[in-house]
Amino acid sequence: MVINFVKYRKLYYLFSGILILASLFSIFKFGLKMGIEFTGGSLVELKFDQARLTNQAIAEKLAKLNLGEIIVQPTGENGVFLRFKEVDEATHQEILKELGQPQEMSFETIGPTIGRELERKTLLAVFLALIAITAYVALAFRQVSGRVNSFQYGLASLIALFHDVLIPIGAFALLGHFYNLEITIAFVAALLTVLGFSVHDTIVVFDRVRENLLKRSSLSFEEVVNLSLNQTLVRSINTVLTVLFTLLSIYFFGGETLRGFALSLIIGVTSGAYSSIFIASPLLVSWQKR
Repeated sequence: MVINFVKYRKLYYLFSGILILASLFSIFKFGLKMGIEFTGGSLVELKFDQARLTNQAIAEKLAKLNLGEIIVQPTGENGVFLRFKEVDEATHQEILKELGQPQEMSFETIGPTIGRELERKTLLAVFLALIAITAYVALAFRQVSGRVNSFQYGLASLIALFHDVLIPIGAFALLGHFYNLEITIAFVAALLTVLGFSVHDTIVVFDRVRENLLKRSSLSFEEVVNLSLNQTLVRSINTVLTVLFTLLSIYFFGGETLRGFALSLIIGVTSGAYSSIFIASPLLVSWQKR
Protein backbone atom coordinates (compact mmCIF):
# COMPACT_ATOMS: atom_id res chain seq x y z
CA MET A 1 0.00 0.00 0.00
CA VAL A 2 1.35 3.42 -1.01
CA ILE A 3 0.88 6.13 1.64
CA ASN A 4 0.14 9.59 0.25
CA PHE A 5 2.61 11.65 2.30
CA VAL A 6 2.63 14.66 0.01
CA LYS A 7 -1.13 15.20 0.20
CA TYR A 8 -0.90 16.50 3.79
CA ARG A 9 2.18 18.68 3.31
CA LYS A 10 0.42 21.82 4.57
CA LEU A 11 -0.14 20.13 7.93
CA TYR A 12 3.57 19.29 8.10
CA TYR A 13 4.46 22.90 7.33
CA LEU A 14 2.07 24.08 10.04
CA PHE A 15 3.51 21.71 12.64
CA SER A 16 7.09 22.69 11.78
CA GLY A 17 6.13 26.36 11.81
CA ILE A 18 4.78 25.98 15.35
CA LEU A 19 7.99 24.26 16.47
CA ILE A 20 10.16 26.94 14.86
CA LEU A 21 8.13 29.78 16.40
CA ALA A 22 8.29 28.08 19.80
CA SER A 23 12.07 27.69 19.42
CA LEU A 24 12.53 31.33 18.43
CA PHE A 25 10.36 32.41 21.36
CA SER A 26 12.49 30.38 23.78
CA ILE A 27 15.73 31.75 22.34
CA PHE A 28 14.66 35.42 22.48
CA LYS A 29 12.72 35.10 25.73
CA PHE A 30 15.21 33.08 27.80
CA GLY A 31 18.43 33.32 25.82
CA LEU A 32 21.11 30.65 25.71
CA LYS A 33 22.94 29.64 28.85
CA MET A 34 26.47 29.48 27.48
CA GLY A 35 28.97 27.10 29.03
CA ILE A 36 32.38 27.91 30.42
CA GLU A 37 34.01 27.29 27.03
CA PHE A 38 32.28 30.37 25.61
CA THR A 39 32.01 32.73 28.58
CA GLY A 40 35.26 31.95 30.37
CA GLY A 41 35.55 30.98 34.03
CA SER A 42 36.27 27.92 36.14
CA LEU A 43 34.35 24.68 36.45
CA VAL A 44 34.99 22.06 39.11
CA GLU A 45 33.27 18.74 39.73
CA LEU A 46 33.36 17.50 43.32
CA LYS A 47 32.23 14.35 45.06
CA PHE A 48 31.55 14.36 48.79
CA ASP A 49 32.39 11.29 50.85
CA GLN A 50 29.25 11.67 52.94
CA ALA A 51 26.07 13.69 52.39
CA ARG A 52 26.38 16.46 49.83
CA LEU A 53 26.23 20.02 51.15
CA THR A 54 23.16 22.01 50.19
CA ASN A 55 23.44 24.68 47.52
CA GLN A 56 22.98 27.39 50.13
CA ALA A 57 25.64 25.90 52.42
CA ILE A 58 28.14 25.77 49.53
CA ALA A 59 27.42 29.38 48.59
CA GLU A 60 27.85 30.52 52.20
CA LYS A 61 31.17 28.70 52.66
CA LEU A 62 32.60 30.20 49.44
CA ALA A 63 31.19 33.72 49.88
CA LYS A 64 34.40 35.15 51.39
CA LEU A 65 36.53 34.01 48.42
CA ASN A 66 34.99 36.61 46.08
CA LEU A 67 34.17 34.15 43.29
CA GLY A 68 31.42 36.26 41.76
CA GLU A 69 28.24 34.42 40.77
CA ILE A 70 28.46 30.77 41.85
CA ILE A 71 26.35 28.28 39.93
CA VAL A 72 25.78 25.05 41.83
CA GLN A 73 24.48 22.01 39.95
CA PRO A 74 24.05 18.73 41.88
CA THR A 75 24.97 15.51 40.08
CA GLY A 76 24.42 11.94 41.23
CA GLU A 77 23.94 11.22 44.92
CA ASN A 78 26.95 13.06 46.39
CA GLY A 79 28.40 15.02 43.47
CA VAL A 80 28.19 18.67 42.48
CA PHE A 81 29.33 20.94 39.66
CA LEU A 82 30.50 24.43 40.66
CA ARG A 83 30.97 27.21 38.14
CA PHE A 84 32.41 30.65 38.97
CA LYS A 85 34.79 33.25 37.61
CA GLU A 86 38.33 32.37 36.54
CA VAL A 87 40.55 31.64 39.55
CA ASP A 88 44.22 30.91 40.15
CA GLU A 89 45.61 27.75 41.74
CA ALA A 90 45.78 29.26 45.23
CA THR A 91 42.07 30.14 45.18
CA HIS A 92 41.33 26.73 43.72
CA GLN A 93 42.90 25.05 46.74
CA GLU A 94 41.07 27.43 49.10
CA ILE A 95 37.77 26.33 47.58
CA LEU A 96 38.52 22.68 48.31
CA LYS A 97 39.62 23.54 51.84
CA GLU A 98 36.45 25.54 52.60
CA LEU A 99 34.27 22.64 51.41
CA GLY A 100 36.06 20.07 53.58
CA GLN A 101 38.45 18.62 50.99
CA PRO A 102 35.92 16.65 48.91
CA GLN A 103 37.15 14.40 46.12
CA GLU A 104 37.87 16.49 43.01
CA MET A 105 36.70 14.75 39.83
CA SER A 106 37.71 17.49 37.38
CA PHE A 107 38.78 21.11 37.22
CA GLU A 108 39.09 23.41 34.22
CA THR A 109 39.48 27.12 33.67
CA ILE A 110 39.18 29.14 30.46
CA GLY A 111 39.84 32.82 29.92
CA PRO A 112 37.19 35.10 28.35
CA THR A 113 39.36 35.82 25.28
CA ILE A 114 39.53 32.14 24.38
CA GLY A 115 35.78 31.85 24.96
CA ARG A 116 34.96 34.67 22.51
CA GLU A 117 37.30 33.25 19.88
CA LEU A 118 35.71 29.83 20.27
CA GLU A 119 32.24 31.33 19.86
CA ARG A 120 33.24 33.01 16.58
CA LYS A 121 34.77 29.81 15.24
CA THR A 122 31.70 27.82 16.23
CA LEU A 123 29.35 30.13 14.31
CA LEU A 124 31.69 30.06 11.32
CA ALA A 125 31.85 26.25 11.36
CA VAL A 126 28.06 25.88 11.37
CA PHE A 127 27.65 28.52 8.63
CA LEU A 128 30.27 26.93 6.37
CA ALA A 129 28.74 23.49 6.90
CA LEU A 130 25.31 24.75 5.82
CA ILE A 131 26.68 26.48 2.71
CA ALA A 132 28.83 23.50 1.70
CA ILE A 133 25.94 21.06 2.09
CA THR A 134 23.59 23.26 0.05
CA ALA A 135 26.13 23.65 -2.75
CA TYR A 136 26.87 19.93 -2.82
CA VAL A 137 23.19 18.96 -3.07
CA ALA A 138 22.58 21.51 -5.84
CA LEU A 139 25.51 20.10 -7.85
CA ALA A 140 24.65 16.48 -7.18
CA PHE A 141 21.11 16.85 -8.52
CA ARG A 142 21.78 18.99 -11.57
CA GLN A 143 20.96 15.99 -13.82
CA VAL A 144 17.28 16.05 -12.80
CA SER A 145 16.63 19.78 -12.91
CA GLY A 146 13.99 19.48 -15.62
CA ARG A 147 10.91 19.61 -13.39
CA VAL A 148 12.53 21.28 -10.39
CA ASN A 149 15.70 23.35 -10.59
CA SER A 150 18.72 21.65 -8.99
CA PHE A 151 19.21 24.73 -6.81
CA GLN A 152 15.82 24.04 -5.26
CA TYR A 153 17.02 20.63 -4.07
CA GLY A 154 19.83 22.45 -2.26
CA LEU A 155 17.45 25.08 -0.91
CA ALA A 156 15.03 22.42 0.37
CA SER A 157 17.95 20.74 2.16
CA LEU A 158 19.02 24.07 3.64
CA ILE A 159 15.52 24.76 4.99
CA ALA A 160 15.39 21.28 6.51
CA LEU A 161 18.81 21.78 8.10
CA PHE A 162 17.80 25.16 9.50
CA HIS A 163 14.75 23.43 10.96
CA ASP A 164 16.94 20.69 12.50
CA VAL A 165 19.42 23.13 14.05
CA LEU A 166 16.89 25.64 15.38
CA ILE A 167 14.73 23.13 17.26
CA PRO A 168 17.56 21.73 19.47
CA ILE A 169 18.79 25.27 20.14
CA GLY A 170 15.28 26.35 21.16
CA ALA A 171 14.91 23.28 23.37
CA PHE A 172 18.23 24.02 25.10
CA ALA A 173 17.23 27.65 25.62
CA LEU A 174 14.13 26.40 27.46
CA LEU A 175 16.04 23.74 29.41
CA GLY A 176 18.79 26.23 30.23
CA HIS A 177 16.28 28.60 31.79
CA PHE A 178 14.51 25.98 33.91
CA TYR A 179 17.25 23.37 34.50
CA ASN A 180 20.53 25.31 34.00
CA LEU A 181 21.45 23.20 30.97
CA GLU A 182 24.37 24.89 29.22
CA ILE A 183 25.54 25.23 25.63
CA THR A 184 28.93 23.54 25.51
CA ILE A 185 31.41 22.35 22.89
CA ALA A 186 29.71 18.96 23.08
CA PHE A 187 26.44 20.64 22.04
CA VAL A 188 28.17 22.22 19.03
CA ALA A 189 29.63 18.84 18.07
CA ALA A 190 26.12 17.38 18.37
CA LEU A 191 24.71 20.09 16.08
CA LEU A 192 27.31 19.39 13.40
CA THR A 193 26.56 15.68 13.74
CA VAL A 194 22.85 16.38 13.32
CA LEU A 195 23.58 18.38 10.16
CA GLY A 196 25.43 15.43 8.66
CA PHE A 197 22.80 12.90 9.74
CA SER A 198 19.90 14.99 8.50
CA VAL A 199 21.36 15.79 5.08
CA HIS A 200 22.32 12.14 4.64
CA ASP A 201 18.72 11.10 5.25
CA THR A 202 17.45 13.83 2.91
CA ILE A 203 19.85 12.84 0.13
CA VAL A 204 18.70 9.22 0.35
CA VAL A 205 15.16 10.36 -0.42
CA PHE A 206 16.28 12.85 -3.10
CA ASP A 207 18.43 10.17 -4.72
CA ARG A 208 15.43 7.89 -5.00
CA VAL A 209 13.47 10.80 -6.48
CA ARG A 210 16.20 11.27 -9.06
CA GLU A 211 16.19 7.56 -9.87
CA ASN A 212 12.41 7.43 -10.27
CA LEU A 213 12.34 10.58 -12.41
CA LEU A 214 14.66 8.89 -14.88
CA LYS A 215 12.86 5.54 -14.82
CA ARG A 216 9.20 6.57 -14.48
CA SER A 217 8.79 9.51 -16.80
CA SER A 218 5.06 8.82 -17.15
CA LEU A 219 4.38 9.73 -13.50
CA SER A 220 3.78 13.29 -12.32
CA PHE A 221 6.41 14.90 -10.10
CA GLU A 222 4.13 14.62 -7.06
CA GLU A 223 3.62 10.90 -7.70
CA VAL A 224 7.36 10.37 -8.09
CA VAL A 225 8.12 12.12 -4.77
CA ASN A 226 5.39 10.22 -2.98
CA LEU A 227 6.61 6.90 -4.39
CA SER A 228 10.18 7.71 -3.38
CA LEU A 229 9.13 8.54 0.19
CA ASN A 230 7.32 5.21 0.47
CA GLN A 231 10.31 3.31 -0.89
CA THR A 232 12.72 4.86 1.63
CA LEU A 233 10.40 5.04 4.64
CA VAL A 234 11.30 1.69 6.23
CA ARG A 235 15.02 2.36 5.78
CA SER A 236 14.70 5.80 7.39
CA ILE A 237 12.72 4.51 10.37
CA ASN A 238 15.13 1.62 10.99
CA THR A 239 18.16 3.93 10.82
CA VAL A 240 16.67 6.50 13.19
CA LEU A 241 15.49 3.93 15.73
CA THR A 242 18.91 2.27 15.78
CA VAL A 243 20.58 5.61 16.48
CA LEU A 244 17.98 6.65 19.07
CA PHE A 245 18.30 3.40 21.04
CA THR A 246 22.05 4.00 21.30
CA LEU A 247 21.61 7.64 22.30
CA LEU A 248 19.01 6.77 24.93
CA SER A 249 21.47 4.28 26.44
CA ILE A 250 24.14 7.00 26.57
CA TYR A 251 21.66 9.46 28.10
CA PHE A 252 20.54 7.18 30.92
CA PHE A 253 23.77 5.25 31.59
CA GLY A 254 26.59 7.38 30.18
CA GLY A 255 27.02 9.69 33.14
CA GLU A 256 26.35 13.37 33.77
CA THR A 257 29.03 14.71 31.40
CA LEU A 258 27.52 12.93 28.37
CA ARG A 259 23.88 13.60 29.17
CA GLY A 260 23.64 17.02 27.50
CA PHE A 261 25.45 15.74 24.40
CA ALA A 262 23.13 12.73 24.12
CA LEU A 263 20.01 14.84 24.68
CA SER A 264 20.93 17.33 21.96
CA LEU A 265 21.53 14.46 19.54
CA ILE A 266 18.21 12.82 20.47
CA ILE A 267 16.30 16.03 19.74
CA GLY A 268 18.30 16.78 16.58
CA VAL A 269 18.16 13.28 15.10
CA THR A 270 14.41 13.06 15.69
CA SER A 271 13.91 16.48 14.11
CA GLY A 272 16.18 15.51 11.21
CA ALA A 273 14.26 12.32 10.49
CA TYR A 274 11.00 14.28 10.49
CA SER A 275 12.28 17.04 8.20
CA SER A 276 13.79 14.62 5.68
CA ILE A 277 10.45 12.92 5.12
CA PHE A 278 7.87 15.59 5.83
CA ILE A 279 9.59 18.88 4.95
CA ALA A 280 12.37 18.63 2.34
CA SER A 281 10.63 16.45 -0.25
CA PRO A 282 7.14 17.98 0.06
CA LEU A 283 8.75 21.40 -0.43
CA LEU A 284 9.92 20.27 -3.87
CA VAL A 285 6.34 19.40 -4.79
CA SER A 286 5.01 22.75 -3.56
CA TRP A 287 7.60 24.64 -5.62
CA GLN A 288 7.00 22.49 -8.69
CA LYS A 289 3.24 23.12 -8.55
CA ARG A 290 3.85 26.87 -8.46
